Amino acid sequence: MTVYDIAIIGGGLAGCSAALHARQMGASVVLFERGRCGAQASGVNYGGVRQQGRHPAELPLAKRSRSIWARLADLVGDDCEFAVTGHLKLARNDADMRDLVAHQAIARSLGLSLEIIDRTDLRRRYPYLGEQFYGGSLCAEDGQANPRLVAPAFSRAARAIGAVVRENCAIERAVASDIGFDLFASGEREPVRARRLINTAGAWGSRVASWFGDTVREDVMAPNMCVTEPIPPLIGPNLGICGGGIYIRQARDHGSVIFGSGLGAADRDALRARPLADVTMEAARAAIEMVPALANVLLVRSWTGIEGRTPDGLPVVGASPRLSNLFHAFGFSGHGFQLGPAVGAVLAELCLRGETETPIDGLSMTRFDPPTTHPAAPLAAGKT
Repeated sequence: MTVYDIAIIGGGLAGCSAALHARQMGASVVLFERGRCGAQASGVNYGGVRQQGRHPAELPLAKRSRSIWARLADLVGDDCEFAVTGHLKLARNDADMRDLVAHQAIARSLGLSLEIIDRTDLRRRYPYLGEQFYGGSLCAEDGQANPRLVAPAFSRAARAIGAVVRENCAIERAVASDIGFDLFASGEREPVRARRLINTAGAWGSRVASWFGDTVREDVMAPNMCVTEPIPPLIGPNLGICGGGIYIRQARDHGSVIFGSGLGAADRDALRARPLADVTMEAARAAIEMVPALANVLLVRSWTGIEGRTPDGLPVVGASPRLSNLFHAFGFSGHGFQLGPAVGAVLAELCLRGETETPIDGLSMTRFDPPTTHPAAPLAAGKT
């Protein structure tokens, strides 16, 4: 019987990136995805590639991930419509401006440059914005990509160098064994055996963790997303609001405007999610308030997906505190897309080297023992 160096449960962006990076390091890898790679949260999100507004515990991971996004075409053979557009976070009042200035100082201490823009300069540089904003913070090196393309591209690249990727194959349970781990796939009698296990099961990540006594509360959320008909170039950087709310970007390749605000409905057990009409209408009103020129643009489609959310809005990334050779990455709380490439690289390093140079201590599962709410959780608000 084949014994793999690493088994991965979950074929989202983090899991597919882990498979690729682990194979590049010489490990034998098998990845299980109950549906298609990237079909859940990794493929239905907003598509922002954002470092701006990150909690300090996430920022080193976000910075490393940004360096991977820059060489995406070389790494996976497709740029996945990645474009450097910048990310502009807007202030609604003086208190928001103070928060942006405070965050600029934190970001600078961690090596990220943000530009504070006052009200006058904001109107001059971005005349399409509503007049109610007091100013903003620009991260020029942030950008966007097409989420439907990225996880499948990582999956294809991993397969091309020898990873075994088993789509439409659900893992019903996994147990620790003499060799490491035994994984039992639906409809199969014999287990798949692996020395190490990576749990990147998304909104089902806490369930997988609980098989091994690692307990973290993970709720579900369903960000309500919308896309318009193509329009001529209008919006430059991705747009967000200090403290969260409406977020807007315009696709560079085809001109459609993608925006989101609020939550749809999600049923984790039934594997179903749907947008809500009233939430979509409110999001459209907020989009028009932010960019008045969108008032007569046709809304083409709305959608949502199932995402996991932790109590403090930050993901769990790192080793199991209870079992060796078990590693988790889940609970990205609506802002994991940008992080995914680096999360996979870090998980591969932890598995095969026992360490990583990317600081992730603030994302450890042990922060919930005893359960707590992180004091700075609101800084993680927003979608990527």
